[in-house]
Amino acid sequence: MIANQNAAHTVVRAFRRHGVEVAFGQSIPTAFHLVAPGYGIRQFAYRTENAGAAMADGYARISGRVAVVTAQNGPAATLLVPGLAEALKASIPIVALVQDVARGATDRNAFQELDHLDLFRGVAKWVRRVAQADRIDDYVDMAFTAAAGGRPGPAVLIVPIDLFQDAAPAESGRVASLGAYPLDRPQADPAAVAAAADLLAAAEHPLVVAGGGVHSSGAAAALAALQERAHLPVGTTSMGKGAVDEGHPLSVGVIGYFMGRRGMGKFMRPLVDRADVVLLVGNRTNQNGTDSWKLFPRGARFLHLDIDGAEIGRNYEAMRLQGDARATLAALTEALARRDLGKRATARPALEAAIRAGRQAHAEEAAPVTGSSARPMRPERIMAEIDRRLTPDTIVVADASYASIWINNYLRARRPGQRFLTPRGIAGLGWGLPMAIGAKVASPSSPVVCVAGDGGFAHVWAELETARRMGTPIPITVLNNQILGYQKHAETATHGAYTDAVEFAPVDHAAIARACGCAGVRIEDPADYGPALEAALAADVPTVIDVVTDPAAYPPVTMFDGKLGGV
Repeated sequence: MIANQNAAHTVVRAFRRHGVEVAFGQSIPTAFHLVAPGYGIRQFAYRTENAGAAMADGYARISGRVAVVTAQNGPAATLLVPGLAEALKASIPIVALVQDVARGATDRNAFQELDHLDLFRGVAKWVRRVAQADRIDDYVDMAFTAAAGGRPGPAVLIVPIDLFQDAAPAESGRVASLGAYPLDRPQADPAAVAAAADLLAAAEHPLVVAGGGVHSSGAAAALAALQERAHLPVGTTSMGKGAVDEGHPLSVGVIGYFMGRRGMGKFMRPLVDRADVVLLVGNRTNQNGTDSWKLFPRGARFLHLDIDGAEIGRNYEAMRLQGDARATLAALTEALARRDLGKRATARPALEAAIRAGRQAHAEEAAPVTGSSARPMRPERIMAEIDRRLTPDTIVVADASYASIWINNYLRARRPGQRFLTPRGIAGLGWGLPMAIGAKVASPSSPVVCVAGDGGFAHVWAELETARRMGTPIPITVLNNQILGYQKHAETATHGAYTDAVEFAPVDHAAIARACGCAGVRIEDPADYGPALEAALAADVPTVIDVVTDPAAYPPVTMFDGKLGGV
């Protein structure tokens, strides 16, 4: 028992009971952070709250635990909103602990007072303000239950500054630990599972499309077992990348809105176009994942497995399989094992041959750019250099926009599991570096590689100092083409012109890194990039590799086909 306890001890003790070992936060709530180390909770101090929320996001994705981020009331709290919005849409569990003004100052225009309940209501599953010290355990438990239960997402617990100083109530004696997700594993209705097994076994051309929910459920091994046992081809969305080994003979790779020129998905389109039964797993059927809802054939029948019943049938009428992905996929595999899978086994050699031919065709079409020695550099060449250096345990984090598309299209997942992180919930710029920091905190022994465009990296330069100070040595490759690539190319493809805002003045990002005490190297010759990446992976400080890239290069976004010049 720690002497002279106040309610801050009660809050910290409750968080520690839920397995919290790190809290991403600056100094406030000061009472929380002063007490936390005594209970084994490390403070990881970010520079800005929006980056802190992204760090928590990356930590949650890799650790499989609810992440914690803290913030002061007012302007600091408002900066949490973008990160929590990403977590809400991407189903990432975060508990945000937000300090509020003192209870006696409420609604009196106190310094930095704001209606935080209204502020967070649109970006969190659960928002509450605790007003009594003897209810702290109740509210902390509710916050973690909301974050980790059902479809994961953010929860916000608001605590008035003066409450931390209240006398500590008697210890509750609670032992429940709710910090791992998912909390529960409900299985879909057995009758629905049986019907789904019948449909898949009898299908002529079935296709599985795995989304990010496979990772949230920890269902990658269960999906791999289904793929192999039932001879089913599996494609993924961007957030689902890595749900299966992309070297498996039945793995289709990432499909969706980038199946254009030089895209892996371009050569897998025939497999999608002929699908008669599509099993969606942990998949929001969002715009990008379905190429604006044009991807699947009109006559296909859909099975949809998701923990969130509201997502099932949202965009495609489907047989409902509401439940946890891991538990239900295991049940589906068992059900299929009791059916005649002769049709699936007979079709497998031809299916594998088609996938193999698609991979080869993609490699041949992409070879001029993946092996290019052009200056400025081709992003595809950079991806090829990264891919040669990936291990099965390497974690790759990309910022939004083109960076996410480059890694999803040109890097190969070498085993099932969550190791490719992209902010595809609302896809805002600036998540790459802080999300990579969070991933490194969650798995310090894993190599972590970050890829960001110069537009996205500019949002978070300040966190280089954080990465250095907090001891997270990450290589950050900045694709420096001096434009907002996606914006410029989308405007050109849609309007035939682009706005002035898409072009930047020259910036030396390597010099910025060195000014922050990090390593920084500028790359203009493609032959220099690979060795620079190897050196950065071996370094004990963060390294920015500022790569001068071709502004005319664009990834295989389907809507760009035939509408842009460039190469």
